[in-house]
Amino acid sequence: MTRCVLAALLLTTAAMPVAAQAPDEAPATQQPATTPEPDGKDPDGPTRGFFSSLGHNLGDDVKHIPRWNSVYWLAGGGALALAVHQKDQEINAHLVNSTTDKLWIPGHIIGSTPVILGSSVAAYVLGRARGQGRLQHLGMDEIEATLLAEGVAQGLKAAVRRERPVQTDGNQSTTYSFPSGHATVTFAAATVLQQHLGYKAGIPTYLIASYVAMSRLHDNRHYASDVVFGAALGVVIGRSVTWHGRNFYASPMLLEDGAGLQLALVN
Repeated sequence: MTRCVLAALLLTTAAMPVAAQAPDEAPATQQPATTPEPDGKDPDGPTRGFFSSLGHNLGDDVKHIPRWNSVYWLAGGGALALAVHQKDQEINAHLVNSTTDKLWIPGHIIGSTPVILGSSVAAYVLGRARGQGRLQHLGMDEIEATLLAEGVAQGLKAAVRRERPVQTDGNQSTTYSFPSGHATVTFAAATVLQQHLGYKAGIPTYLIASYVAMSRLHDNRHYASDVVFGAALGVVIGRSVTWHGRNFYASPMLLEDGAGLQLALVN
């Protein structure tokens, strides 16, 4: 499990373009995404269509992931996942039972990518049809967060290749467990809502995301360490999607005697 978490931490940051930010700027310069904009995130840039904006914004979102703020969340999530790893089997044994099946069934549906993506598209379309820029912007950010969370989670699953818990009937799933895709997607969506609407809206959505994550343990589809790291990864993605205060960018460069990092300040 230690290797799983370390591999996930390395893959999440190293496999994407590198961006640098001063450590003391991480919590202070993050701005809630409340500015009404057509589709794209740059109010001074050209007006784009939906698919053009989506592609442009997703590329922009990926650039925002490698930040100190992301390192803090991933390190904390990784440390907590390692801590609960020792209790993975015990936690599932307490939650897997037939008496509470009806309580947890909605979690699989609510946290599924089609449901969250469909809700995000509906918010975008409604905002655009009514000329409500904030709702349209929220819908676009939710679409981006869902696609990015699903893509990163599935990429990490394929890279880490941790087997799922054995089902109560003795069958073993052929898909992988770490991190939980449901937890990643729902916590990314909840984080986008919190960034747009504040913690009054964020608290209930985080509670729903936690319920979805717990339902995966009851269904014996994931271990606790899977959903803990997935939740942290979802928060990172949600905060990256809603990061509009772009200050520093960085790119690697090769030197005669080694390698370096080239920084650029964007006004």
